[in-house]
Amino acid sequence: MSLVLQMRSERAQLVAQVQALAQIEAGGGNLSAEQLAQFTQLETQINTLTEKIGRAEAAERLAAASAVPVNESAQGNNSPPTRITTHSEPTKPGVAMAQMVRLLVQAQGNQHQAAEMAKAGGYGVDVHMALSTVTPGAGGVLVPENFSTSVIESLRPKSVVRKMGAVSLPLNNGNLTMPRVLGNTQVTYLGTEEDISITEMQFGDLKLSAKKAAAIVPISNDLLAYTGVNPRIDAQVSSDLAVSMGLSEDLHFIRGPGTGSLPKGLRYWAPAGNVLGAPAGATLAIVDLYLGSMMLRLETANVDLAGCGWIMAPRTLRWLQSLRDGNGNKAYPEIDLGLLKGYSVALTTQVPTNLGAGGNESEIYFVNFADCYIGEDTNLAIAISTEASYKDGAGNTVSAFQRDQTLIRVISKHDFGPRHVESISVGTGITWGAGM
Repeated sequence: MSLVLQMRSERAQLVAQVQALAQIEAGGGNLSAEQLAQFTQLETQINTLTEKIGRAEAAERLAAASAVPVNESAQGNNSPPTRITTHSEPTKPGVAMAQMVRLLVQAQGNQHQAAEMAKAGGYGVDVHMALSTVTPGAGGVLVPENFSTSVIESLRPKSVVRKMGAVSLPLNNGNLTMPRVLGNTQVTYLGTEEDISITEMQFGDLKLSAKKAAAIVPISNDLLAYTGVNPRIDAQVSSDLAVSMGLSEDLHFIRGPGTGSLPKGLRYWAPAGNVLGAPAGATLAIVDLYLGSMMLRLETANVDLAGCGWIMAPRTLRWLQSLRDGNGNKAYPEIDLGLLKGYSVALTTQVPTNLGAGGNESEIYFVNFADCYIGEDTNLAIAISTEASYKDGAGNTVSAFQRDQTLIRVISKHDFGPRHVESISVGTGITWGAGM
């Protein structure tokens, strides 16, 4: 076994131990002081091994690049030794697209040159083949489906709607129709010789159609210009892509108005009876009753609560986390474990805090995410520019050229909707924590 493979095996064993410790907390338990110390020690060992593996891989590539022909036999048959290169191994999921982007930037958009750089630089054979075979599309260079699928999967921890359990389904030719039950049959008991009454189930359709979404990702040229395979740099580029795409998705999946070419988000899928204005006052009794009433809307509609969870702005969650009862105890201590009233809670800045006439209102969502569907086309397209400008979070125009950045534009097509609108309740006019 080579040194690299041996170290990879050791790292895999350490990762398994870390996952076992993490599973204790995931199951509702708490780590002891000894287990916490063990977790920190394992993390340090994994990071150290990862750095050693990176250096060992670099040494193998350099040795392979400097290989020269040797005398193979006494009969005078001279031939070069077998080259040991890393590009024969498939690239780890989620990193291949980042490497593809970096190579295209270094080659200034020239796919043929980028493919040759991938072959010579020790990149995975899948990256080399992708750059050799893909063709430009209207929205930029088309990303191979195996790459785009891994990118979409890596969005799960970045997009709160996906992380909370929304179901991803492929769009067939850009469209997806799912039947849904609007009304159930009525079952009655009968007396002797009485006729069975005729009842029918009422059906409707959830129709999803591909809507084009674009995310612009500014990335430092210092990262993109690095020549060669480096897991940390590729992971950073991949993370930047996933974060930007995840924020763009959440913005529309949560509050998209559904007009024109925009998808309809949770806020506008919710039926009017499930949209509850915030009550006057903010005592624990009032707040607790209000949160319970949001849950009650789903319970009275016979919604399966197993897949339910909360989404809110960080300001709201931190206020609830600091709320105390009459004895000074935390009203919702389970927030420290990622729960609120027994259900998972996620925070995102894509839930605004500047709504309402006073510009200080926010919203809370309680949703059965297992009943929400993301229909998506697995084709992605990327385009690259070093001269374009973009607007930052504050609305300021930023020049990529002036900042020494490259803008990566990622275009995807998807749509969003619940199978049953009764699975969504929305709290509006939330000013809790506005003074924090």
